[in-house]
Amino acid sequence: MKQRTIFRLIHLILSIPILGYIYSPFDKLPSYAPQTRYVFFPLMVLTGLWMWKGHVVRRLFSRSSAQGKTVEN
Repeated sequence: MKQRTIFRLIHLILSIPILGYIYSPFDKLPSYAPQTRYVFFPLMVLTGLWMWKGHVVRRLFSRSSAQGKTVEN
């Protein structure tokens, strides 16, 4: 539960520059457009996907590691 709270805070913090990008005047966009496009937005998408489907990814890795241990023994 603590991990989800951390990801939620990161997700919300990363959305602040994106809101600034959307609502800023057009002449101010070139100053921080690359950071927003290539850093903030992809990280926000990844944290959102992790909060949504992270349990599936964890389950896949735990199954593959458990199967690898049984084959080695």
